[in-house]
Amino acid sequence: MIIDVTVPMLPESVTEATLMTWHKKVGDFVARDENLIDLETDKVVLELPAQQAGKLVEIVEADGAIVTAGQLLAKIDTSAKAADAAPATTTAPAVEVPAAAPAAAQASQAAAGVAMPAAAKLATEKGVDVAAVPGSGRDGRVLKEDVEKAAAALASAPTLQASAKPAPQAVAGDRAEQRVPMSRLRARVAERLLQSQSENAILTTFNEVNMKPVMDLRNKYKEQFQKEYGVKLGFMSFFVKAAVAALKKYPVVNASVDGNDIVYHGYFDIGIAIGSPRGLVVPILRNADQMSIAEIEQAIADYAAKAKDGKLALEDLTGGTFSITNGGTFGSMMSTPIINPPQSAILGMHATKERAVVENGQIVARPMMYLALSYDHRLIDGREAVLALVAIKDALEDPARLILNI
Repeated sequence: MIIDVTVPMLPESVTEATLMTWHKKVGDFVARDENLIDLETDKVVLELPAQQAGKLVEIVEADGAIVTAGQLLAKIDTSAKAADAAPATTTAPAVEVPAAAPAAAQASQAAAGVAMPAAAKLATEKGVDVAAVPGSGRDGRVLKEDVEKAAAALASAPTLQASAKPAPQAVAGDRAEQRVPMSRLRARVAERLLQSQSENAILTTFNEVNMKPVMDLRNKYKEQFQKEYGVKLGFMSFFVKAAVAALKKYPVVNASVDGNDIVYHGYFDIGIAIGSPRGLVVPILRNADQMSIAEIEQAIADYAAKAKDGKLALEDLTGGTFSITNGGTFGSMMSTPIINPPQSAILGMHATKERAVVENGQIVARPMMYLALSYDHRLIDGREAVLALVAIKDALEDPARLILNI
């Protein structure tokens, strides 16, 4: 029986997807629930598993095609058995399998050069030819670590790197250019940033915070904290708690504009900007006001791991009433973050540096961080924005406020 492989129903607000690398060729046998291809949307990467076992007899849409829900992608013959599948392409020479161990040899031959999903995605991003990467996994499967090694080797060998990527377009003399299409995520990020700047009246207010109290508290309890909860005690959880405390005092900073209405949110869903191999993503800490420091740190660690492996789900990225971005991890001293629509404000953290400050008439060195709060001036007046940022500063410089709720 021939069955169709179609694009599944896409998540809400997602209208189309891009096909990434097919993991199977025409003639290959596929097991039930085995991933056939990854679908890249503007938010997440979805896997498309086989609904039934059989032989892949036709691929209708090739890598890179833009598809919509319900569109035909391939056909599978469910009456075929594994032995009926062709292990090699028609152009490849036949490989004679010794009679002594036919099953093992066929399994090894079928698996050789097959990339695991995470490895295939990374190879696409790095411009690495998976077929040329020796696999260290079971039966020669290509793992993510194999692709990383191959990418590093390409980076250190310019001539090899040039052959592994799309051919550059010469402009003048030895100067060259390379034109590659934007990923769907990058295109979506670009669209939303332009939308934010064109639709919001963005203004940014700045302040500085003395990080010594938080750093002292963290250094005192970080080892005990990790033993107790199994997760490292970072700084982001303090910023989340401080932000929630400020949003409670100034609810308009947690609100959003909907047409001619102001929507005040009675909950605090905090977006945390995370860099991933596919680009910037902002997973959401839902009901952050009800989360403990340990729960916040664990959730952020889980999101970071999922972002690295391309496993974030759509529900991880939707919603949010306020966002926090930390350019300081990359060395940024100061920036003006762009609001993430439909939110009305975003907090920017920056690098902590020892600077001379005056305390009680004395010049002392303190670990200082510049904070930036970008806000939509259509909704939030300067007074509320400045006071909200001061509230965040005060909570961080005296963490006991977060416990006493003052």
